Amino acid sequence: MARAPALSVVIPAWNEAAWLPRTLTAVQNALSGLGRASEIIVVDNASTDATPKIAQRAGCRVVFEPERRISRARNAGAEAANGGYLLFVDADTWPDRDLLQATLTALDSGQVCGGGARVDFDHLNHRIYRWGARTWNALSARLGLAAGCYVFCTREAFAAVGGFSEAVYAGEEVFLSRALRRWGRRHGQHVEILDTPVLTSGRKADWFNPGRHILVVLQVLLFPWSLRSRHLSWFWYTRPRR
Repeated sequence: MARAPALSVVIPAWNEAAWLPRTLTAVQNALSGLGRASEIIVVDNASTDATPKIAQRAGCRVVFEPERRISRARNAGAEAANGGYLLFVDADTWPDRDLLQATLTALDSGQVCGGGARVDFDHLNHRIYRWGARTWNALSARLGLAAGCYVFCTREAFAAVGGFSEAVYAGEEVFLSRALRRWGRRHGQHVEILDTPVLTSGRKADWFNPGRHILVVLQVLLFPWSLRSRHLSWFWYTRPRR
């Protein structure tokens, strides 16, 4: 019997010392008992806090990516990974064992080249955000688009499509999903959005008011080329001052 591919979990992180411990605990607990060789790689994306030390103390491999561009951090982790399956998890996201098992089952089927999961937020403090989350989940399932907080794929498919696009500063998961769908159709596979949810932080709902969120959505829909600009992609690179 062929040996099942190992799973590499890649976590990009910039100044995530406050959030990373919970995420690493969640991922390690989810991996335990699955009976699958696995590794966790934390990509330190030029942090100035204790992010890399926290990852090292937790027994994770740490990769350094000096340029603050999310796609570059994800690709750096994938390049260092050993697994035949790749899973990208954000540093404020907490997958459980059921979700990882569903992910492995999908990939093991040989019919799925990549995908994501329905997104649940730990809190959303405005009904506009709750409506937005429901809308995204519906579109994600219908169009086969993975949310950035949880993206999985086979290494074969990832390499074939060139990984995450480094031409953009945000939205790289959408471009990857579309590329995987095209590749999958040519190889008798598809992108699957799992109904098993992934829990992630609603912290951006605390950081930015609904008006700013609406403006960002309109910007992306009307001017998708703006994602090629670091300045115009401020939403993904800005945090409130403490």
